[in-house]
Amino acid sequence: MSQDPTAENETDAEDRNDGDTSGAVAPRPAKHQRRLLLFAIAGTILATDLLTKILAVANIEPGRPVWLIGDLVSLRLVRNPGAAFSMATGMTWLLTLVAVGVVVGVVRIGRTLRSPWWALGLGLVLGGALGNLVDRFFRAPGVMQGHVVDFVSVGWWPVFNVADSAIVCGAILLVVLTLVGLEPDGTRKGEEK
Repeated sequence: MSQDPTAENETDAEDRNDGDTSGAVAPRPAKHQRRLLLFAIAGTILATDLLTKILAVANIEPGRPVWLIGDLVSLRLVRNPGAAFSMATGMTWLLTLVAVGVVVGVVRIGRTLRSPWWALGLGLVLGGALGNLVDRFFRAPGVMQGHVVDFVSVGWWPVFNVADSAIVCGAILLVVLTLVGLEPDGTRKGEEK
């Protein structure tokens, strides 16, 4: 069976040209660049979250807040068995499964990603989900039941961490992108792909 070396798979051509049909080959496919951006953002958030949690556990005594800005902003160490705002505290294992589902979903969407804005939003959500998953799997009291380390307190807002901030900011960005009709593949809603 012989194969024509000049023939190419339609998907390969699209990846190389990023949908450009002029015949010019892009130096690096946009889809791969967006995926790289997604994982770079997620990795940065994960590393920052892990580092700040390690520092918080090592330097903040439980029950003894460190005041940074008057009585508005402080660092206080809290072990959170629940979700945001300490909801569902008896459902830690379920929250872990939901977070795993979020990670899988983001990675799957990342395969079709061409929009840098979606890469940013999904990268924030992925990095935050992974940061809190590390706590769920490796912190006490045990696997899939670990308590998340929270340490930033601002006014009346519940105590949070870098991962929580990234998830919230990423989710807000994704909602805005959806509302303005920008799709993960870079097209606008109603445009021909």
